Amino acid sequence: ASQVPGTGAAVGPRNLLPPPPAFAPGPIGGTRSLLLRGVPGSDAPRRRRRRLQAPSRRSRIGGGAGPRRQHPTALSPARSPKGKHRRGSHLHRSISAHGCGSANDPVSVGESPLPLGGPCPEVAYLPAPSMASDTPESLMALCSDFCLRNLDGTLGCLLDKETLRLHPDIFLPSEICDRLVNEYVELVNAACNFEPYESFFSLFSDPRSTRLTRIHLREDLVQDQDLEAIRKQDLVELYLTNCEKLSAKSLQTLRSFSHTLVSLSLFGCANIFYEEENPGGCEDECLVNPTCQVLVKDFTFEGFNRLRFLNLGRMIDGVPVESLLRPLNSLAALDLSGIQTSDAAFLTQWKDSLVSLVLYNMDLSDDHIRVIVQLHKLRHLDISRDRLSSYYKFKLTRKVLSLFVQKLGNLIIEPSKSSIMPFRALKRPLQFLGLFETSLCRLTHIPAYKVSGDKNEEQVLNAIEAYTEHRPEITSRAINLLFDIARIERCNQLLRALKLVITALKCHKYDKNIQVTGSAALFYLTNSEYRSEQSVKLRRQVIQVVLNGMESYQEVTVQRNCCLTLCNFSIPEELEFQYRRVNELLLGILSPTRQEESIQRIAVHLCNALVCQVDNDHKEATMLKLIQKKLLDKIEFPEKQELHRNMLGLLGNVAERDLRTRTPFFSIFGSNLLESKADGIEVSYNACGVLSHIMFDGPEAWGICEPQREEVEERMWAAIQSWDINSRRNINYRSFEPILRLLPQGISPVSQHWATWALYNLVSVYPDKYCPLLIKEGGMPLLRDMIKMATARQETKEMARKVIEHCSNFKEENMDTSR
Repeated sequence: ASQVPGTGAAVGPRNLLPPPPAFAPGPIGGTRSLLLRGVPGSDAPRRRRRRLQAPSRRSRIGGGAGPRRQHPTALSPARSPKGKHRRGSHLHRSISAHGCGSANDPVSVGESPLPLGGPCPEVAYLPAPSMASDTPESLMALCSDFCLRNLDGTLGCLLDKETLRLHPDIFLPSEICDRLVNEYVELVNAACNFEPYESFFSLFSDPRSTRLTRIHLREDLVQDQDLEAIRKQDLVELYLTNCEKLSAKSLQTLRSFSHTLVSLSLFGCANIFYEEENPGGCEDECLVNPTCQVLVKDFTFEGFNRLRFLNLGRMIDGVPVESLLRPLNSLAALDLSGIQTSDAAFLTQWKDSLVSLVLYNMDLSDDHIRVIVQLHKLRHLDISRDRLSSYYKFKLTRKVLSLFVQKLGNLIIEPSKSSIMPFRALKRPLQFLGLFETSLCRLTHIPAYKVSGDKNEEQVLNAIEAYTEHRPEITSRAINLLFDIARIERCNQLLRALKLVITALKCHKYDKNIQVTGSAALFYLTNSEYRSEQSVKLRRQVIQVVLNGMESYQEVTVQRNCCLTLCNFSIPEELEFQYRRVNELLLGILSPTRQEESIQRIAVHLCNALVCQVDNDHKEATMLKLIQKKLLDKIEFPEKQELHRNMLGLLGNVAERDLRTRTPFFSIFGSNLLESKADGIEVSYNACGVLSHIMFDGPEAWGICEPQREEVEERMWAAIQSWDINSRRNINYRSFEPILRLLPQGISPVSQHWATWALYNLVSVYPDKYCPLLIKEGGMPLLRDMIKMATARQETKEMARKVIEHCSNFKEENMDTSR
C-alpha cells in the first residue's frame, strides 16, 4: 500500500476530556504562569523539588521553524505537575489569556497553572528517552486487569445471575479499590473487547469491606444508579467527565459525599441539573434529550464545607451559578469553562482563598476584569478562548494585561512594541508560556522554560501535552502540525510524540477530528525509519488505538489512515494478539455499502498477509467468512480485476488449509474468472487453485447441484491448457507444501494437473529460487511416484518429467537450500 494518509476536513470544536487530577488539599503557590497564546490552555504549579537552573535571559528558547501545512490534528492530555510553596521563594501569580486579541496582543504566558482536569505526573521537565522500554507490567497492574476481566470468580459473585456482590471474605483498602474503579473505566472506554458489568459499582457499596477515596468516572459508562451504589463511601475526590446520562438524581447522591469531598468535577455533565417533569412518564432517552425534563434551580453546595476544588466546565445554560456556589466559603480552584455570566462579582467572596480560576471561552467584559484583579491570591488565571470562536467581543489588550500583572504579583510589564518584551524583565523565567497559533512563538529569547507554539517540534509537542484533556478542538490542530513534521522532516522526540498521540486518541475516542489527524500522524511515526526505537509494548499500544479508531468511526479517511498504519507492522506476528478484532474490522471494510476501492484494496492486502502463515482453524474460519461474504460480489466489484486477483490470492491461501467452505465460492463461475485474461494469468490461476483444493476433498464433499462437479472439472482443464508456461508471475511461495500434497492422490486428476503445472511454471521461470525449494521440500520423489500412478493423465506425467529434468540440471553442491 503506497497511499499517503490524509487528515480530511476539520470538525467543529468540542470538549471531551479525561477525568481531572487528584488535587492535594495542601498549600498551593510558588509558581507563576501567564498565557499569551492565540488559544486556551492551562497547567499546574510544580511540586516542591530542586529548582531548575534558569536559562540566561539572552539564551534562545526553541529551535528553527519547520514547514507548516494545514491538516487537522490530535493531542494528549495535559500533564503538568502540581506545586507547593517553596520556602524562601516569592509567590508569583499566573495568567492564562490566550486567544483574546490579535497576534501582537498577549495571549498566554505561564508557569504551570493549576489545572482542574487530568492527572499530572511530574514528567514535564525530564528529558525524553531515546528508546522505548519493554519493562513488564507491575504485578499490581496484572492482577487488577485479570480481576476486572474475571470478576465473577475472583472478587465477586453473581446474585440472581445479574447483580454482582463482593465475596464476603474479601476486604480491600482504598489504594486497591480506587485502582480497580479507575482501571475499569479505562478498560470500558479504551478496550473495545471488554464487556462492562451492569452492576459493577455494587461491589463497592459496603464501606466496611471496600474503601473508595479518589475515583475518575467518564462518559456514558456512569448512570444515576452507579453513584447511588457507592453513596456510603467517604469520597475525597470525585471526577465526573462528560457523564451525560447523569440526572438531578445524582445531585442528591452528591450530598452523601458532602462531609468528605475536597475535589469535585462535573465537567461536561450536561444533564445533571435536569429532572423529570412527570416522574414515571418519561423514557430513559430523556436523559440525553431533556425535552420532558425541567431545570433544577434550587440545588446548592450547602454543607460541602471541605470542598476546595470545583470544575463546572460546560455546564448547561440557565443554572444560577452565583446561588449554586454561594455556600462554598474556601474555594481554592474554580473552573467555569464555557459558562456565560454577565455579573462575576460573586467571585470576590473567595478573594482571600482562590488561587486558580479558569474562565475558558467565557465572553468577558470590563466588569469581569475589575472583579478578577481583586482576587489577589490568584496564581493561575485562564481567560483564554478558542480562536475559532468569533462571537466573543472582548479583546485582551496590553493595558489589561498590565493591570493583571500589577495587581496579581511580581510580573512587571513596561510599554514595548512587542507583547513579549515586558516579560524579558522578569527576575526568573516563567515555567510555561503559551504562544500556540500566534506569531510570538517565533521570537528568540523567550523568557520561559517551556513554550507552546508552532515554530518547531518541541513547541508543538508542548502544545499537545498542555491542551489535550480539556481543549480537544485545539489538540486536533496541534497534532496536525505534528503530522506535518513527521511527514516532511524527521521527528526527534519520537517516543514522546507517539505517547502523546496515543493518549489523545484514547481520551477522545469519539472525536472524529482527533481520530483523523491522530491516525494520520501514527502512520508516519510508526514507519520503518523509527522501528528500532519502538518497543513491543509501545507498538501494541499503537495497534490498539488504531483498531479502536476503526471500530468507532466508519468514516473513509479514518479507515484509510488506520489500514495504512497497520501496514507498517510485521504481519501476522505483530497483529497476533488482536487477530480476531482485525479480521472483523476488515470484514466491515468490505461491506457492500463501502465503495472506497483504495481502502478495500488495502484490506485485501492485509487479509492476505494475515492468512499466509496461520495454522489455527478459528482464524481460517474467520477469514473464510470474510471472503465468503465479500469476495466476488458482482455488484460490489464490477470489472475490478486487481481486486479479483488479490482476493482470489487471499482465498487461495485459505483454501490451501484443511478447512474449506465450498458453497459460497462457486460464484466464481458466474463471474467467468476461470476464463479471465486480466492481469496475465493471475486471476484465472488463483481461481483454478482455489477449486483444485476443493476438488481434492472428493465428490462427496461437493454438496451442491449447480454447477456440477464434472462441469467444473472441464472448465478447469480448459483454463490450465490456455496458460503460457513461461508466464512471469506476481506471486511468492515460501513453501510448496500446499501444492505438493495435491500430487499423491487420484481423487482429482485436474487438481494434480494444476499442481504440476504450477511447479513447472515456477521452476522454468524462476529456477534459482524454486528448484532448490522443490528439492529441499521433497518434491522430486513425489513427482516420480506420481508418474507411476495409473490415475494420472499422460499430459500431467509429461509435465512432471520436465520439472524433474529442470531440477536435475542444477548441481546440488552449488545450491543454497536455506531459503
